Amino acid sequence: MLYQIVSFLLEVVVSLIGGACLLRLYMQYQRVPFANPVGRFVFAVTDWLVLPLRRMVPGRGAWDLASLVAAFLIKLSQFVLLGLLAGGLTMLVWVPVLALFGLLQMAIAGMTGLLIVYAVLSWTQPGSALALVINRLCEPLLGPIRQIVPLVGGVDLSPLVLLVALQVAAMLLASVQQIVLR
Repeated sequence: MLYQIVSFLLEVVVSLIGGACLLRLYMQYQRVPFANPVGRFVFAVTDWLVLPLRRMVPGRGAWDLASLVAAFLIKLSQFVLLGLLAGGLTMLVWVPVLALFGLLQMAIAGMTGLLIVYAVLSWTQPGSALALVINRLCEPLLGPIRQIVPLVGGVDLSPLVLLVALQVAAMLLASVQQIVLR
């Protein structure tokens, strides 16, 4: 039971910090200004890790690789701690692979969360500052889908199509992870 509690608490902390690092990466790639509540939150949660990493990990074009490395290191730390806690030293060999799959799963879950917030805000507060930021993050992924999927009775189904695609991607990723770890 103690392992489950520690595992759960680690997952919450890692998801918050690692997810914020991935959001920072994506916001900078999309050139979303950080002078908003979301941007300030992302900076507050990630600066302590990303800024020192920037000295060693330069950016590549529009990609802030220090944020990506930070998210990977956070996920890596989670699996190292869980491996040590479980006493499985042989498992530590697979930690980088687990961290990579965990990072991809976190990205899919983060995009799923963004889409859900996007859909709710588009119905309740479409002009709010938060809605504008979320809109800028989701539109690049929804635009191509909108060109294929028409409005149905005036309702935009592109977020639903993308959510389904993300869930399928999560299932495929889980299958590949099982195959790799066998």
